[in-house]
Amino acid sequence: MLIRHLSYFVTLARERHFAKAALACNVAQPTLSAAIRKLEEDLDARLVVRDHRFVGLTAEGEKVLAWGRQILTDYDNLRDDLTGARQGLTGVLRLGVIPAAMPSVAFLTARFCAAHPGATVDIRSMTSRAIQQGLDAFELDGGLTYLENEPLERVRRVPLYRERYVFVARRDHPLAGRVTLGWREAAAQPLCLLSEDMQNRRIIDKVARSVGVRIRPAVVSNSFLGIGSHLRLGTWTSIVPHTFFHVFGGAPDLTAVRLIDPVHSQSIGLVLSDRHPRSPMADALMAAALTADIEAAFTAARVGA
Repeated sequence: MLIRHLSYFVTLARERHFAKAALACNVAQPTLSAAIRKLEEDLDARLVVRDHRFVGLTAEGEKVLAWGRQILTDYDNLRDDLTGARQGLTGVLRLGVIPAAMPSVAFLTARFCAAHPGATVDIRSMTSRAIQQGLDAFELDGGLTYLENEPLERVRRVPLYRERYVFVARRDHPLAGRVTLGWREAAAQPLCLLSEDMQNRRIIDKVARSVGVRIRPAVVSNSFLGIGSHLRLGTWTSIVPHTFFHVFGGAPDLTAVRLIDPVHSQSIGLVLSDRHPRSPMADALMAAALTADIEAAFTAARVGA
């Protein structure tokens, strides 16, 4: 069995189309088809369901796909490890980040890039569930997400900081002058929040339910940029992480009020696939996380309420 044949098969499973897979592999379609047939002969198993076109994978094909992804990842990691030992770490760090953790990601990647100037970073805004899928499919080197609420499986965790929550409104809002605000009172305001597919929103809903109220936002968005846009108009308010103003600090017309009754916080950190040996990228990322003091970085930046 050749690594190249396994790579063609994994690409076919992703593209679900022989011509598209051949194009992605930069080979002719007959070459790709012959490689898949040779892989099936080597493994003595039918992997692909064919009917003049790609239909899907057989049950054995699904098993080979899972092993194939792992084998190809290990092969790439081996090459990267050997190259890194000679030339320093190169390649792309693939990092999935939940929207709520985006304000913190630069503190981590700055350390990584300083230690490994030959590497680049690809940051993707993702839900926590998508991060789990990306780690399992070897499509991510690591992720920034919640560690305690709906924890990910099969991962190594490195805590980075605790997220707190604030009520945000324009400075001319009747509640803007308050030092603290209870969750019940905040929930009664016209809110713009993240959508329910985001874990941050599910956490906010859970805290509200703990004091006997149900949050019904007037507007939802899967991006804090969408929330910030609505806040600037003054019609809506929001409940956001205390780190919100690290990104939207250039908004002097907005103010944050600390939420109490209850005071709630959630741990956010780095997650890595719990496999050994780890990839060189994952090892380098974990080293950066272990030496980063993001709580102190936010304090120095005067973030929070």
